[in-house]
Amino acid sequence: MIIFPAIDIKGGTCVRLYKGEMNTAEKVADSPLETAISFKNAGSEWIHMVDLDGAVDGKRINTPIYLEVAQKSGLKVEVGGGIRKIEDIDFYIENGISRVILGSVALSNADIVKQAVKKYNDKIVVGIDARDGMVAAEGWVKTSNIDYIELAKRMEDIGVKYIIYTDIHRDGMLSGPNTQQLVKLNEAVSCNIVASGGIKDINDIIELRDNGLYGAICGRSIYKGTLNLEEAIRECK
Repeated sequence: MIIFPAIDIKGGTCVRLYKGEMNTAEKVADSPLETAISFKNAGSEWIHMVDLDGAVDGKRINTPIYLEVAQKSGLKVEVGGGIRKIEDIDFYIENGISRVILGSVALSNADIVKQAVKKYNDKIVVGIDARDGMVAAEGWVKTSNIDYIELAKRMEDIGVKYIIYTDIHRDGMLSGPNTQQLVKLNEAVSCNIVASGGIKDINDIIELRDNGLYGAICGRSIYKGTLNLEEAIRECK
């Protein structure tokens, strides 16, 4: 299982949110690049980055930060947040981003996902974020009437290889991942499933690993010290 340490960016600053609420943004680090390098030094190969401003506004906003990390940290970078056009995907891939995460557009305009997968194959990731199993979008401001499994199956049919699943109620809460929903999703589709939201400690990592998940995104647990990144990576090799 791959551990994806996470950096969310709001106003150019490294933050974490509680349950995706923008007004709960808490600064967790000074420098995105220095933080990324510390992840690299702990043994990480990947970093998960989200443009929170972009997610709400529907366009790329904090782009220079992600490109700098991709160019200088030695990590493979996956980026999401506000990527709604094929031109945005082109820009990121052409400038050294390893994977691009599509979220809201998977719900509102699946043709964009279809185009992106046809062009970039496994460099495209779909992020499915849900409240009580129902998919949310637009920076988690709106909740749809689409079930997370239903959307995942649509993405599988398009050819998507990677899905990040976030239980919004658990995001940033250190309350443990929603293993039940994750396992259900993992069994429902052939895509590689990445767990996001609620991961607290090494026991959560081991549980996800033992349930056959492809990856786990860890944010607040690393910053708060409840999870040792080096130990988590070692457990998943």
